[in-house]
Amino acid sequence: MSHIDIILDTNVLHSGLYSSRGASYQVLKLIEKGNIKLSLSTTLLFEYEDILKRNKQILQLTERDIEIILDNLCKFSDHQKIYFLWRPYLPDPKNDHILELAVASETKTIVTYNIKDFKKISKFGVRAITPKILLEELK
Repeated sequence: MSHIDIILDTNVLHSGLYSSRGASYQVLKLIEKGNIKLSLSTTLLFEYEDILKRNKQILQLTERDIEIILDNLCKFSDHQKIYFLWRPYLPDPKNDHILELAVASETKTIVTYNIKDFKKISKFGVRAITPKILLEELK
């Protein structure tokens, strides 16, 4: 199996924690096994925390569970500081920080379910793909 560096959008993290049946869950398992390496910024980590805490009842997580998940995501990630901002660039300005992380970390792949929110990122040498496409590429 190939190795790849990715940026994991929050919708994929949420989906993978919500159900163990889908591609998102498989991506999380591959991160845990070391087959996928994450690029992570402080902003994205805070977004993960916010999403998990707002959805902890739906995801059936305790505060301690959330701490463990976030700690593990940090453990399996390369932390990247952002020095240049490309804002506003994307149709949804809330996703600009993900593009900035990709450029700063030289990570070529963003894994997301919101492909439409990442139009025109190929200009930066970055692509957005779904978890299913990522798994197909890793086979």
